[in-house]
Amino acid sequence: MLSKDIVTYAKIRSELRAYICYLFTQNIKNYMPEMTLDTILNAAKKIKDEIKAFDCIYILDAKGNQVSATITDKKHIQHITCENFADRGYFYEAIKEQKCVITNPYPSSTNGNLVVTVSYPIYNTHRELLFVACIDIPLNEAIAISSPSRFYDIFSHFSVAMYFSLSSMLTLISILLFVKGISSFWTASIHFRSFDIKEVFESTILLTLALAIFDLVKAIFEEEVLGKNSGDNHRAIHKTMIRFLGSIVIALAIEALMLVFKFTISEPDKIIYAVYLTGGVAMLLVGLSVYVKFAYGAMNKDER
Repeated sequence: MLSKDIVTYAKIRSELRAYICYLFTQNIKNYMPEMTLDTILNAAKKIKDEIKAFDCIYILDAKGNQVSATITDKKHIQHITCENFADRGYFYEAIKEQKCVITNPYPSSTNGNLVVTVSYPIYNTHRELLFVACIDIPLNEAIAISSPSRFYDIFSHFSVAMYFSLSSMLTLISILLFVKGISSFWTASIHFRSFDIKEVFESTILLTLALAIFDLVKAIFEEEVLGKNSGDNHRAIHKTMIRFLGSIVIALAIEALMLVFKFTISEPDKIIYAVYLTGGVAMLLVGLSVYVKFAYGAMNKDER
């Protein structure tokens, strides 16, 4: 499962990269003559004043050695000059791509909190790599920087509260259907000698609907309230929809079968209504089959 912050970051990553890279390119020009470490440090301080929410800024040379003091406002962060970062992914990617890159979230070595690192390669007029400027930003701060507006957090919390309330109400409905289904089945069991097939059908329908609603609540609660994600969001959504719609089709099919028995025995002239319901169930089943075919076909095509 992926945390909600990581899922949110995946959505705003391009905006964050565009913003940070804009700051780098505006303050540190590439392919310029006389590009010195002091010039880069002065530019880094301007970037620091602009971002404000960051862990640290540091400069690496072409071999990955830290050649500057660590710019930070946090006392627990201490990078040692000449410490080598050549084995870090953000250093390698910046050199390979020859442009500003941003990492996926990873645990910081200083406090274990999730951070992202932006790295920017700096070249001289001969296109030779001189330095790589790096900024570590806490994940929560990175999300805040790229939030579409100041009301983003308020709306996010409101959405979670609404999903929690709706999930709770749907759970209560599922529990009521479950209890009613068990009660109907228990009544049929007690009066076994005067056994009524209708009560068994009703119990089955109620339990099937309870299962369908609970499956739906489970998917909504895990994704929207707990902030978990399976990593294959589209497949998980389609799976939930198929189970929910399948349960509804089963409940309707049982209802149609019950009506067939009822009208055959007591009201034969109304059996046409049971036929209509059976036809509707058949159409729903065909529609569900088409949905499954195209949904999974599209996902398999994307995976290739």
